[in-house]
Amino acid sequence: MLAREALAESRLLSELYVVRDGEELLDYLYHRGKYANPKSSPRPGLILLDLNMPKKDGREALKEIKNDPKLKQIPVIVLTTSKAEEDIYHTYDLGANSFIIKPMDFESLVEVMRTIGKYWFEIVELPL
Repeated sequence: MLAREALAESRLLSELYVVRDGEELLDYLYHRGKYANPKSSPRPGLILLDLNMPKKDGREALKEIKNDPKLKQIPVIVLTTSKAEEDIYHTYDLGANSFIIKPMDFESLVEVMRTIGKYWFEIVELPL
């Protein structure tokens, strides 16, 4: 919820789609269930992934995304409260594009979201 508010505050022009857990993320990406219509669940240009999601955690979801030839080019930024070296190494081994530790205060989170948006949507060239 705070990430969504921080994204709004950072004034990113991108459409934001939010899912509640790892299973719902994969349903969204594979157009299953309530996400069956690709027009209402377009391919994301970027995934902000929390490691500690319910049902299927971020590590499991990341592994599935990066092992799928149709999804692996989508940049995945892990945005989490974890500072564990093990999580950092493991998520990069699984194919994460970035690992960011969530700041503790809202102003810093807004700045992180602004920086993410600038880098991934204005500077980097991504495949279509």
